[in-house]
Amino acid sequence: MRIITISRQFGSGGREVGKRLADALGFAYYDREIVSEIARRMQLDEAYVAGTLDRGLTYNIPIHFGRSFGYVPAPVNNTAGIFAEQHKILRELAAKGDCIIVGRAADVLLAEYEPFNVFVHASIAARVRRCQEHARADENYSDKEMEKHIQRLDAERARYRALFADTEWGDAAAYHLCVNTTDREIKKLVPSIAAYITEWFAQKAR
Repeated sequence: MRIITISRQFGSGGREVGKRLADALGFAYYDREIVSEIARRMQLDEAYVAGTLDRGLTYNIPIHFGRSFGYVPAPVNNTAGIFAEQHKILRELAAKGDCIIVGRAADVLLAEYEPFNVFVHASIAARVRRCQEHARADENYSDKEMEKHIQRLDAERARYRALFADTEWGDAAAYHLCVNTTDREIKKLVPSIAAYITEWFAQKAR
């Protein structure tokens, strides 16, 4: 099977890159479905699961994901179980066949499957613009407030990856391809990205 993982700065359009790549390549696409499935299996609220995965950052429960020995955060009950269930689901999805997985440190947790790992990034100004354009009607952030929100979420993603890997989130050396979406129309970038990835997998299969 061919697996592509998408890591991304908040507001860079990484989710759109992943979805358009999946459509272009005919791959299955997994993103929020992972949290939904964890919640369904464990009979928990989706918001609770998402919050535990993204923001439960008090280290005190040892687990064995990605490293020989590591720690996951556990400020709330069920944290270790939620992380374990996520790892199980990621492996199940990978085993099904060609797919693209957005976020969830899939590049690290599925390293044994030798995925193609993409990091999507953009300038902070471009990300603020994108977030403001996609903000809900009931959201009214100033650009400065939005910038702080973006920086906070990026920091959470960096801490989350640090649970499972020694390489830093966003370090180009940890990915096969880094895509800068600043002032670019994502749908016009995707054909070139898809061609690059297709050739990478073809060479790997030889």
